[in-house]
Amino acid sequence: MLKKSLALLRAEAAETGDSTLKRTLGGFSLIAIGIGVIIGAGLFSLTGIAAANNAGPAVTLSFLVAAVGCAFSALCYAEFASMVPVAGSAYTYSYATMGELFAWIIGWDLILEYSVGAATVAISWSQYLVRVLDKFNLHIPPQLVMSPFETAKLADGAVVSGVVNVPAMLIVLAITAIIIRGTSGSAWFNALVVTLKVAVVLVFIALGWQYIDPANYQPYIPQNTGTFGEFGLSGILRGAGVVFFVFIGFDIVATMAQETKNPQKNMPIGIIGSLLICTVLFVLFGHVLTGLANYTEFKNSAAPVAIAIEKTPYAWLSSAIIIAILIGYTSVILVDLMGQSRVFFSMSKDGLLPRIFSEIHPTFRTPHKSNLLLGVFISLFAGFVPISVVGEMTSIGTLLAFVMVCLGVLIMRKKEPDAPRSFRTPWVPVVPILGILTCLLMMVSLPLDTWLRLFVWLAIGLAIYYGYGKKHSKLRQAQATE
Repeated sequence: MLKKSLALLRAEAAETGDSTLKRTLGGFSLIAIGIGVIIGAGLFSLTGIAAANNAGPAVTLSFLVAAVGCAFSALCYAEFASMVPVAGSAYTYSYATMGELFAWIIGWDLILEYSVGAATVAISWSQYLVRVLDKFNLHIPPQLVMSPFETAKLADGAVVSGVVNVPAMLIVLAITAIIIRGTSGSAWFNALVVTLKVAVVLVFIALGWQYIDPANYQPYIPQNTGTFGEFGLSGILRGAGVVFFVFIGFDIVATMAQETKNPQKNMPIGIIGSLLICTVLFVLFGHVLTGLANYTEFKNSAAPVAIAIEKTPYAWLSSAIIIAILIGYTSVILVDLMGQSRVFFSMSKDGLLPRIFSEIHPTFRTPHKSNLLLGVFISLFAGFVPISVVGEMTSIGTLLAFVMVCLGVLIMRKKEPDAPRSFRTPWVPVVPILGILTCLLMMVSLPLDTWLRLFVWLAIGLAIYYGYGKKHSKLRQAQATE
């Protein structure tokens, strides 16, 4: 239950030299990082699902409700990021408020989320790449785009087994190389990718707006069927639960604190700015989608955007959306890999993980060994494990981190009421409590097997903590010396 003091954390944040991360990120770069991970393929699929099954045209209201739920946690993250501008995000915040064991649990949890997230997205990226190449009559042998545990049926009826998912492995290794070269280059690449995929979303909104049929909005809130969550007000709430996971990802911005110029000012801008921009884009996107086609047409469709585009004369938009998804996945992989290595970096600096994870490249000033080890591990995971396995790992760990951060704000307001905060969460304790309740509600709604996998992963983590981390903890060693 040892805790890090704010003074110690601020001293770590003020460190300079070759053993520290290079500060290159400004407010715009942080907003781009947040948008890069929030806007993924989920926007192009979950919007239609939530409209068809839960909210109808009022899916726009579901986006607003989900955004408000995320905003509670985002405001708490922003306060901590301005107080404690250190890499590690929720791991570091928990270390300061609840102690080393809780910090380890959250850090270990985030490692799982970022690893599984990057591998899952890499596998999906591979599948979309095959679609794009097929349009240009370029074909990759199916054995080289599947894991050994998957099979595919060819046009002649023959069934082939996968060998390795080569594109999934290559994209992870390529992104790892970009990250190792430096945060500035990674941020530039991410900004370019984010600009391209946001441009496609804006083009869809602008062109689709001209062909909206107002009759598709009648009724805007369909009458409830008698079952909770199937339209009506309860449908808007259930729809918010469906699209909530589209927003998750802004927390990765907080892992970049030690590479941010003027983090006290820029971290809140990055966290809240990315959430606000994405909320506006999502509401407009949902409005156009349900205006082009009646929400009932999206039933049982994994590609609602394709249905909506058929209502316009712009057939080429379908290909543009696939390319946008491909580009979007690329930025999600990049941000996941960056976030994971920064959590490893913080845990290693504290002695809870081996020193290799916090060694800094003399030229690039990045945790290159950590990046390389994680890149190779995740590329093997993406190449040899089917998506049905990694895809089942949901965001329960991220929600747990949200709960800890909201709880941490309550604790710090009580323990350190006069500590300098360049950003203060408004309406405390109401906002943190609402954040805790919202996230717990989402966690409870997740299936039992998700909880079981979380407990297994945490059991492995606790074994490592008591076998290695606790013995090598620098905070514990310093206390023993004193």
